[in-house]
Amino acid sequence: MEKFFKLNQHGTKVSTEIIAGLTTFFAMAYIIFVNPQMLSQRTFNDAGEVVFELVPYGAVFLATIISSVIGTLIMGLFANVPYAQAPGMGLNAFFVYTVVFGLGFSWQQALAMVFICGVINIIITVTKVRKLLIKSIPASLQHAIGGGIGVFIAYIGLKNAGLFKFTADPGTYTQLDSGTVIANSSIVPAVTEFNNAGVLLALIGIVITFVLLVMKVKGAIFISIIATTIIGIPMGIVDLSNIGATSGIADSFAALGTTFGAAFGSEGLLSFFDEPAKLPLILMTIFAFSLSDTFDTIGTFIGTGRRSGIFDASDEAALENSSGFKSKMDKALFADSIATSIGAIFGTSNTTTYVESAAGIEAGGRTGLTSVVTAICFVLCIFLAPVVGIVPTQATAPALIAVGVMMLASFADVKWTELEDAIPAFFATIFMGFGYSISNGIAGGFIFYCIVKIAKGKAKEISPVIWVASALFVANFIIMAFIS
Repeated sequence: MEKFFKLNQHGTKVSTEIIAGLTTFFAMAYIIFVNPQMLSQRTFNDAGEVVFELVPYGAVFLATIISSVIGTLIMGLFANVPYAQAPGMGLNAFFVYTVVFGLGFSWQQALAMVFICGVINIIITVTKVRKLLIKSIPASLQHAIGGGIGVFIAYIGLKNAGLFKFTADPGTYTQLDSGTVIANSSIVPAVTEFNNAGVLLALIGIVITFVLLVMKVKGAIFISIIATTIIGIPMGIVDLSNIGATSGIADSFAALGTTFGAAFGSEGLLSFFDEPAKLPLILMTIFAFSLSDTFDTIGTFIGTGRRSGIFDASDEAALENSSGFKSKMDKALFADSIATSIGAIFGTSNTTTYVESAAGIEAGGRTGLTSVVTAICFVLCIFLAPVVGIVPTQATAPALIAVGVMMLASFADVKWTELEDAIPAFFATIFMGFGYSISNGIAGGFIFYCIVKIAKGKAKEISPVIWVASALFVANFIIMAFIS
């Protein structure tokens, strides 16, 4: 194991990697349940019977696990980096609400688009386009992206903890002639009332997490997840009644036959040519899938790998000089690119590198052994889903908040007193954190970087890759304005 993963070389050991893998898994385990709920879109009648189901729930449950296992194993065994993969949040919402419900494509056609998106990502990875993108991003923007991901992760954690509620903006109230006061549609986040068990459990978890971190306890984040889950049992948040149930597994495997390969059938890829007039819309949708997937991954690698040293100077040099798969970055990008197509074959939306991998990295994960441990946990979930399901979001939310806090250190390397650096960094951070999208954050940073450089008369300093990427982002925003 030492020889294969080179643990000593990376300054880690087996126990640390196991804890890191478990930490990553518990930070992202929610996807096992959230993704099937998103893609199946099931509705029930008063008797609790399913009256509508988009994609078979059981099939998506298994497709989520299988794609996560395969993608994460490739990342760990081929690239030897501590990143986990799973169907991406945001991309699955785009799959359902925009592509299927909004544009009227079938879920089989949407899977076909996801598969093609994966093939495109493989091509741009093999041809070094992805590597050129990373190499062309200025250092200040790279630091901003790292800090922005910290804001993004922390915001997810705060939201999952239930510390935010959304209410009408006090500044938008209107008084009618009758004297009645109503609120306009403007909604803003506010701190919630601390009057329910879920929020109180999250607060307890936050305190445990940060106390352990300040005391420099090894495996602090993982310990806090377990401790908070245990505390949640007497508080009524954690339900132990369903532990050990395995019914439905056979039905899920039977349903998987419905989605496996559906992307290529008569209702999927082959149907694209039934209506030639729709081909431009199909191409634009695939483009939107690919652009978001590509930059989500790039942002995750830059934001977490640069600060932790997983991708070191030799990897950055390899981005410019190497051909084939000679560096960890080469291999990691390739591993990510093939995971999307694999997921589409089994029946789920875009599989991508998870930003929650940062939780395991902060716990000390530095090699692919972390990813292997995470993948094993996913495999066990096929049979132990009820056990995994008892870990509440209130237990994993503090871990995400803690990781976000630690990643904010990247902002120290941004020259905030120089507007030339500060403006692109600001928009990268704000769009990423508050816009709930890594790729949108990179878009904001790129576009305003170009604007600032042009205004300063330094357009020649802008890399051709940044020019092209910014133009693509602008085109994507225009496209989304028409197809959303």
